[in-house]
Amino acid sequence: MNKITNLNEEDPLTWAEKACKSMMNQFTPSQLPPQNRWHYHQGVFLSGMLEVFKETQGNEYYNYVKAYVDNLIDEEGNFLFARSELDAIQPGLLLLYLYKHTGDKRYKIASEKLRNVLRTINKTREGGYWHKDKYPYQMWLDGLYMAGPFAIQFGQLFNEPKLIDLVLYQEQLMRSHTKNKENGLYHHGWDEKAEQPWATSSGRAPEVWGRALGWYAMVLTYFLELLPQSHSKQQELQLVLSDLFDSLNRYQDENSGLWYQVIDKGHLEDNWLESSCSCLFVYAMAKAVNNNYVDKKYIKNAQKGYAGILKHSTQVDSNNNLFLSDICIGTSIGDYNYYVGRDTIKNDLHGVGAFILASVEMHKFFNL
Repeated sequence: MNKITNLNEEDPLTWAEKACKSMMNQFTPSQLPPQNRWHYHQGVFLSGMLEVFKETQGNEYYNYVKAYVDNLIDEEGNFLFARSELDAIQPGLLLLYLYKHTGDKRYKIASEKLRNVLRTINKTREGGYWHKDKYPYQMWLDGLYMAGPFAIQFGQLFNEPKLIDLVLYQEQLMRSHTKNKENGLYHHGWDEKAEQPWATSSGRAPEVWGRALGWYAMVLTYFLELLPQSHSKQQELQLVLSDLFDSLNRYQDENSGLWYQVIDKGHLEDNWLESSCSCLFVYAMAKAVNNNYVDKKYIKNAQKGYAGILKHSTQVDSNNNLFLSDICIGTSIGDYNYYVGRDTIKNDLHGVGAFILASVEMHKFFNL
C-alpha cells in the first residue's frame, strides 16, 4: 500500500464523500443546476458519485443518481434533451449503468435516443462531428468526452462494434487538427472553414484552454479502460497519453502544483490557476498510473496537483460542507482575453465532479 503524505493525512475517498454529501445537502437530485434538465454538468458530477458508490457501496449515492435520472425519464423512456449537440450524450453514462444494474427497459430506450444523435448531428467533410449544430463546422476537444465513452459502452453493450471504430476515428481527427507540435499540447478546437473570428489560418483555436485539455486527458484513460487489452489502439493511445503528460507537466505551476486557465501562458500576469482542469489532470495521471498505462513517475505530478487543490482551492465550513473554488464557468472557444476574462464560481459541477473523480483515483493509488 502506498503511504499518504501531505494530503492532510486523510484518505482522498473521504474528500470525495465530503464533496458528494456537500452537494446532496444543498440540492435534491432534481434541483442540481441547471435544475430539472438533462445536462452534462449533472452528468459529470453524478458520474463521479457513481465511482464513490462503487468504492463505498453507500446506497445513498446510488439512490441519488437514480433519482436524478428517474425525475427526467418517464415510464416509456421519453425525456427532453438537446438533440443537436454532443454535450447531451454525456449523462447517458448514467443510463447505461442503471440499465446494466436494473434491466429496466426505460434506460435502454432513453440511451438509444442519445445514440441516435450520432446519426443526425452534422459532420465535417472528413466525418468529424460538429460539437453542436449551432457551432457550424467546429470540432471541440470537449466532444470526445461528451460522446466517446458513452458510444463505446453502448456499442459494447448492444453489439454495435462500428461505434467503437467511429469514436476512435473522432479522436484521431481531433489530434491531427488541434495538436501544437511545438509544445505537445492540444488547442481547444478546430473550425473546418477557418471562418470563426478566433480561427487561425489552419482553423485551429488560438489557445490551449485548461478544461478542454482536461477532458481530452480524461477521455484517453476512458478509452484505454474500455478497449480490450488486445486492441490495436492500446499502445498508440498509451504513447499519446504519456507524451501529453510530459508536455502538461512542463506547465504545472511550481509553487501551487496547479495548472493555469490558459495552460501554456502562466507567465502572463492576468492568467490564473484553475481548479477543474487541475482536477482532471490529476485524475488522468492517477488513473493512468493505477492501470499501468504510463510510467509510474507521473504520480508525483498527480500528488503535487492534488495537494495543491486541497491547499489552494478547497474550504470546509463549520457544517463540514466542502467548497471548491476557482472553477471556470461554462466556456466556448475564444482568444486569450476571452479565457482569462471568464468568471469563476464555487462548487460549479464541472469542478466538483472532476474533484470527486480525482479523489477516487488518488484513493485507489494509496490503497494499491
